[in-house]
Amino acid sequence: MTDWPEIAGDPRFFERAGPFTLAAVVDAAQAEAAPHRLMLTGVAPLQTAAPDQVSFLDNRKYVPALEATQAGAVVVHPDMAARTPAGCVAIVTPEPYVAWARVAALFHPLPPIRTGIQPSAVIDPTARIDPSAEIGPLVVIGAGASVGPRCRIAPLAVLGPGVALGADCRIGAHASLTHALLGDRVYVYPGARIGQEGFGFAISSEGFHSVPQLCRVILEDDVEVGANSTIDRGSLQDTVIGAGSRLDNLIQIGHNARLGRGCVIVSQAGVSGSTILEDHVMVGPQAGLTGHLRIGRMAKIGAQAGVMADVDAGAEMVGSPAQPRRAFFREVAVLRRLARANRNGSKDKADKGTDTD
Repeated sequence: MTDWPEIAGDPRFFERAGPFTLAAVVDAAQAEAAPHRLMLTGVAPLQTAAPDQVSFLDNRKYVPALEATQAGAVVVHPDMAARTPAGCVAIVTPEPYVAWARVAALFHPLPPIRTGIQPSAVIDPTARIDPSAEIGPLVVIGAGASVGPRCRIAPLAVLGPGVALGADCRIGAHASLTHALLGDRVYVYPGARIGQEGFGFAISSEGFHSVPQLCRVILEDDVEVGANSTIDRGSLQDTVIGAGSRLDNLIQIGHNARLGRGCVIVSQAGVSGSTILEDHVMVGPQAGLTGHLRIGRMAKIGAQAGVMADVDAGAEMVGSPAQPRRAFFREVAVLRRLARANRNGSKDKADKGTDTD
């Protein structure tokens, strides 16, 4: 096996910028640091960072790595500034991970947009493409579709008839969109399927009858849809993903579902049709939500939870069927005590049986 050294921001795959002065990095982080003459060339983990690189600490689990780091500068919470080793500049902020995101983007910005349409793309004459957009090889764009300023459409993506993209959207390779309207700065990752017919059918003595799915998918500003995720279009109401929401890879959103602002859904979770998530709901991996539910604002659904009833605002639900977190773990504790008592009782009976033999 080839021994490839670990590199953060491998230049074969990521654009690189810099070097930057410490002051420029601190400004980008929107943080504070003591004045110091220092040039920084890139970012790296605490364990491998060199004196000309910047790193970060956001998890106390890695404090030993902070104390041993060779990094020239580290983004840290004020509580951790004193743990920064001599010779390493503490870039102090109450939100280290947010600051780190800004610093990493400073050193590794998005590649510059390559405006224009690749010759192999198939564009309907009635489609409207902003001149500042980038249309990759073998892209297909249907009749009446529109692509806004500075959008990037990766190879082999498909935009169906009438699909509309706002400004600064990114559509990944092999993604397909139909019956969809996107706001600004929407990122659809590779392989995602948006706007296909929902799972709707009527049952009769003759069998199944498909119900026409007559509405759309609306992705509001700053939404991200992960790779190979699927979002069904609405039947008689639009399927809506609220502004700033983030969907991980392999997510299923059923027809007519509505997500509020800033919702987070983690990998392999599913939201059934006509279920409503209010603002800032978080859904853990492999959780399943049945249809026609309302999940209250800022509720949290745990990993693999099975949600079959409405959830109050701010509630934390786990288990299947899902129930409040405290009740679930109280029941788990009772079951453990019963199991322990049963084991001890069985052992006592065995010991008594041995004594009488």
